[in-house]
Amino acid sequence: MDSIQSLIKDLADEYGRRRESLLPILQGVVERENYLSEYSMIEIAREVDIPASEVYGTATFYSFLETKPTGKYIIRVCKTITCAMKGKTQMMFAIQDMLKIKLGETTPDNRFSLLESNCLGWCHKAPAMLINNEVYTELTPEKVRDILSGYMKQNGQI
Repeated sequence: MDSIQSLIKDLADEYGRRRESLLPILQGVVERENYLSEYSMIEIAREVDIPASEVYGTATFYSFLETKPTGKYIIRVCKTITCAMKGKTQMMFAIQDMLKIKLGETTPDNRFSLLESNCLGWCHKAPAMLINNEVYTELTPEKVRDILSGYMKQNGQI
């Protein structure tokens, strides 16, 4: 049994093999693998005994369940009007300039992926971004550069 099959079996043992168990199983795979491969979605369908199309439909419905490979650090920038009015565009330019990637892309070293997300729930401290599970608010281009520099330093990139 390969590691994905083993992971999915363990998650199904923990959460159950019912339709209601699908989301926690999907989240568990993403937590460990950073995304849901076609293979993992088929294996989940097999383990839970539901159609693969239902697994795929659920996975693609939720914005935090990625279905393509991502970097180690997933940067999610809030795309609400509040963030846009408070400087999101300048913040995005700073990220893109520093990492040399565009929205939806991953750096060649697979360290960073840049994505947009619907409201992150921090409108009162806009603009906001999330790097994996860490929230950053009241951002400016300078703050963004400092934050990203910190992530790059801890990985020996600077």
